[in-house]
Amino acid sequence: MTVDPNAATQSFPPPGPAASRGPGAVGYLVPALAAGAVAVGLGVYGNVHDPEGTAFNLAGFSSTSAVKSWMATAAMGFAVVQLVSALMLYGRLPGPSWSGVLHRWSGRIAFLVAVPVAVHCLYALGYQTYEPRVLWHSLLGCFFFGAFSAKMLLLRAERLPGWLLPVVGGLVLSALTVIWLTSALWFFRTFGVTT
Repeated sequence: MTVDPNAATQSFPPPGPAASRGPGAVGYLVPALAAGAVAVGLGVYGNVHDPEGTAFNLAGFSSTSAVKSWMATAAMGFAVVQLVSALMLYGRLPGPSWSGVLHRWSGRIAFLVAVPVAVHCLYALGYQTYEPRVLWHSLLGCFFFGAFSAKMLLLRAERLPGWLLPVVGGLVLSALTVIWLTSALWFFRTFGVTT
């Protein structure tokens, strides 16, 4: 028996209409469940944990709240860069060839700056609901990290609908915006723009 090395090989299974479809329900279910688990887990921890009052302070700042407000403002600034670079990537704004790199790194920096703020909020203050501003801040803080987790998981999925990542990214940005409005902006308006 001889084998022709130039013979066409078969692909198994044969390509068909199923190969062109997206990831299916399971591909969306895992990120959605992860988002819910992260958000609920943070909320439960913040609710059952006894607040410690403070967790960190940095030299040069008058208070922990000032540190958190400036870090949250930095995270918000990088989130705006995320929005602009995403608009460049999707062709809505003209942009340089390195828009993708800008988008990835501004997102990483925004997340890394936001994490210590969130850790302090959960550890030192917990999940609080004593007034509407604080309730929205607590609720959306948990939602933000859940939605962020879903976005990171969806980035690894193949053949997503073109609208999905912008919608999830928009939810992440919207949540961060309200978190900033109910914390850093509130702090600056109440106590002044101070370090």
